[in-house]
Amino acid sequence: MDKGKTVGGFNPQHLSESRKRVRKAIQRRTIDYNSNIMRHLQLRQVNKYGDYIASQPESSFVVNYLPPIAYETNPISSVTTKYLLIKKWTPEGRRLITAASSGEFTLWNGLTFNFETILQAHDSAIRSMKWSHNDTWMLSGDDSGIIKYWQSNMNNLKIVNAHKETVRDLSFSPNDSKFASCSDDGTIKIWSFNDAEEERVLTGHGWDVKCLAWHPFKGILASGSKDNLAKIWDPKTGKALATLHGHKNTIMQCEWNKNGNWLLTCCRDQLVRLYDIRTMKEVQIFRGHKREVQSIAWHPIHSNLFSSGGWEGGLLFWLVGQHDPVMAIEQAHESSIFSLDWHPLGHLLASGSNDHTTKFWTRNRPGDLMNDKINLTKEEADSLGLMVDNSAHNDEKEEEQQGLPGLPGLDSNRIPRYSKKEKEEPSGWNSLPGHRTNQSNYNHNGYQNQFQNQNHKYGFNQR
Repeated sequence: MDKGKTVGGFNPQHLSESRKRVRKAIQRRTIDYNSNIMRHLQLRQVNKYGDYIASQPESSFVVNYLPPIAYETNPISSVTTKYLLIKKWTPEGRRLITAASSGEFTLWNGLTFNFETILQAHDSAIRSMKWSHNDTWMLSGDDSGIIKYWQSNMNNLKIVNAHKETVRDLSFSPNDSKFASCSDDGTIKIWSFNDAEEERVLTGHGWDVKCLAWHPFKGILASGSKDNLAKIWDPKTGKALATLHGHKNTIMQCEWNKNGNWLLTCCRDQLVRLYDIRTMKEVQIFRGHKREVQSIAWHPIHSNLFSSGGWEGGLLFWLVGQHDPVMAIEQAHESSIFSLDWHPLGHLLASGSNDHTTKFWTRNRPGDLMNDKINLTKEEADSLGLMVDNSAHNDEKEEEQQGLPGLPGLDSNRIPRYSKKEKEEPSGWNSLPGHRTNQSNYNHNGYQNQFQNQNHKYGFNQR
């Protein structure tokens, strides 16, 4: 039959054309970090005297914005408060994997944030995922107590019946030859990765073990349980080296700092606690969440910066040594934030919530304001006339300035960024072990005072 020929008054070409779906053009936001890295590598040769690199608070300097590793002395610059739209980034940061209660893996593009593929990985809800240090293997655990081995191309090679109940957390040893798993059955198990055989069972917690973390370079383990206790273990002997008291409810997550000295724990008692294992004592308590703290994550570049997610959907950013959060996003999610994961470069933060959404948060561009509904409380947003949150992604330019009702000519950009008076920090806060940040270097806009000099040729300032 010739193309377009009518048979009995019927043209099959018209039918095929009518079935074609006309999709509306969508402009997707893309975060390409390659140009920033290349510029950082170029400037690294120029900055041989170790000058501090500045990030000027002006939108025209966005072309000079560098990756977080360039601002090691200014952790405030890496606070990700800007909303872009897993829960595990792939090691190279090009994709991220979200795991669902349906047992599915969903792969998302880490640059354009669009859907790539979906995979039926488990038969029950997936509760934990962990990449090996050599970036070659990933482990996943589910509600039925099964652990699966995955290659980087999402090829499943091995299935292990590990526990009788839900696998809550997984962690690799520093050399990836072993891994540990914890479960609601109250046990921690040490496994040989190559043989997938159980080597030792650690018993000592009186209830469900909710989290564990292998030390980044030592042969010790940390775990948290529903019995309100955090324990330090020797995986070789299977004995508990120390028990950390302090929390009054279930410990939901524990994370080692990359310096190897600090252990961070979060709990349903609404607190985050920092311990120093050199003295086995509590260093600091972080109060700020209104409900239970569900998740924490250290920044991959700045060792004194971490984020925490709460049951109420709040996302808080903290600096070790400061008692108040440096930034609080009270309406980050509509429900509890179960997981947080930083991009390997530290410029993006992914948050997964019980409201069935995954959100990506990025650093503010130079000159960006914080007067949007995401970063303000409802009362503050209403007072500024901000009725639309930044989920619409209208942050390329300020199209219209919202005015205050009853005050013509006074736009929202003239309103001070913070309505609450900053509290005075207690003396001696910067004497914490391993903490070298000087609070006096920061002004209320989050930029270092010493970086305000505009006359330097490359935007650097001398020490």
